[in-house]
Amino acid sequence: MTARSPTLVSPRLSRLAQRSAEAAEEQQEHCELCGAAVPAEHRHVIDVQTRQLLCACRACSLLFDRRAAGGGHFRLVGDRRLRLEAFELSDPTWERLRIPVDMAYFFNSTAAERVMAFYPSPMGATESRLEFATWQEVEQANPVLETLEPDVEALLVNRAKGVRRYWIVPVEDCYRLVALIRTRWRGFTGGKEVWQELERFFDELDRRARNFDNVGAQSLSKGAGNAEHQPR
Repeated sequence: MTARSPTLVSPRLSRLAQRSAEAAEEQQEHCELCGAAVPAEHRHVIDVQTRQLLCACRACSLLFDRRAAGGGHFRLVGDRRLRLEAFELSDPTWERLRIPVDMAYFFNSTAAERVMAFYPSPMGATESRLEFATWQEVEQANPVLETLEPDVEALLVNRAKGVRRYWIVPVEDCYRLVALIRTRWRGFTGGKEVWQELERFFDELDRRARNFDNVGAQSLSKGAGNAEHQPR
């Protein structure tokens, strides 16, 4: 007589399956605007008043893919990444910007009605009071900065350990950089691990970014969509 296989729908297995499903549900990210589940790769919107990033599903991303959406309170973060190979920023000019460290990001804040500068630190993102006359010099030398989308795009600067690298990135990339340094920094110099992670971060950014050499920057119109921003 053939032994009967035990049923998989026993009460104990049902409870285990339910707990596993609940655990998976807890790990699943959700749209912070409507509550729908979102995949690991998803878009974000930013609260322009608090500068908080919110996960967004595809439907909400489409809804906020216009400046006027949400009464200007939320803005969809784009995906433009430009590697600025010909960016002009001399060491004396950098010193006059009064940034106390060698990494920083700059963006136009509609809430503050000015350009804001932040740098990553073990304590999180720290604002640096920008020398605006010097910043205007930087803008004049680099017309591509006129194309920065307010609140959602930033100039990211890395001058650590003698490098001189510049990108235009979605502001969420800056938030990731801040989180990396805040969670991995050890001791006074950071430790070997954080510098290895930073190298990987910037290598990945280079792979995702398009090269831009300032040629034709004047033709890029401020406020255009991401597709119009992208160099051909």
